[in-house]
Amino acid sequence: MSTDISLQRTCYACPEQYDAVNEAGEVVGYLRLRHGYFTAQAGGPDGPEVYEARPEGDGIFTEEERQGYLDAAVEAIRSALATASAVS
Repeated sequence: MSTDISLQRTCYACPEQYDAVNEAGEVVGYLRLRHGYFTAQAGGPDGPEVYEARPEGDGIFTEEERQGYLDAAVEAIRSALATASAVS
């Protein structure tokens, strides 16, 4: 199952954060970088953490690292959603 997920940046720095949105416009994930700790949660800000990393950026990614971390987080959310869908 492939889910099209786009990111909507909701805060530019301290923390840098995004909502992950599916094709229907539903928020299916939440990504946040604060104090050098980047996390992604499936389902929204109260959902389970499905990805974590420690990038160079503190409250904002460096330009060189941003896309790689965002892509990895979206893939982790997509995988979590597919697993949850298969179980239900």
